[in-house]
Amino acid sequence: MVEINSGIYVLEINLKNDKSIEIGALGFNDFKEGKYYYIGSAQSNLKSRIERHLKSNKKFHWHIDYLLDKAKIANYYTIEAEKKYECKLYNFLKEHNFLEAPIKGFGASDCKCKAHLLYSNSKIDLGDLIKDFKEHIIRESGVNN
Repeated sequence: MVEINSGIYVLEINLKNDKSIEIGALGFNDFKEGKYYYIGSAQSNLKSRIERHLKSNKKFHWHIDYLLDKAKIANYYTIEAEKKYECKLYNFLKEHNFLEAPIKGFGASDCKCKAHLLYSNSKIDLGDLIKDFKEHIIRESGVNN
């Protein structure tokens, strides 16, 4: 379970079949079977945010709610970091050739990123990528551990 109160997170999501899903104002979008990775942040009550995403019966508020109505969270990762690192994590992950942004604007209505949702049709070790990103944050901030 989440032990930090604020930070950024990644939801690892499985979609078992190709689906066309209506995503609020983004309209209908085609989603391919595979793994999706949603990057978000909560600057307070991170545990509550993750628990909300894990619930199946909820009012739709964010783009991710529409996808989670048709797909399941397989895992999630949290990082104690400021909100600005939400976009930095997205950009860090999208640098990998095996991840692509499938829908422009998904989860990124409050920033300049193309999206905050990434897709892969192959299995990746997100844990290792998150570890690399945490090391990147440490190098960037000049913190010595």
